[in-house]
Amino acid sequence: MDKIKLIEAEIAKKDVPNFGVGDTIRVLTKIPEGPDKVRLHPFEGIVIAKEGSGAKTRFTVRKVSYGEGIERVFPLYSPNIERIELLRQGKVKRAKLYYLRNKVGKQATKIEGKEEKA
Repeated sequence: MDKIKLIEAEIAKKDVPNFGVGDTIRVLTKIPEGPDKVRLHPFEGIVIAKEGSGAKTRFTVRKVSYGEGIERVFPLYSPNIERIELLRQGKVKRAKLYYLRNKVGKQATKIEGKEEKA
């Protein structure tokens, strides 16, 4: 078997929740604070894009903080990510939610959930 595929298969064994575009998640990243100290920094927002495949999968999370939109791109299998928590699932009809960049207030964060529609 190809060496790259072996490495990707080993990396993909990491326990990651099944989330998609439109879901609200919290990503806890490791921030080194000293030679032997690490703190967890949460970044909570809406997933607006997922791209790539295998070990190179990336996802973009957007949040609005103090009226300013912040986007961050995370590699899915990064060793700096401690865990990903799925807070709320959203039902969307698009693969990329870049139109949320132009929305303000509740329109930017209100994505109808799968259970809310019923």
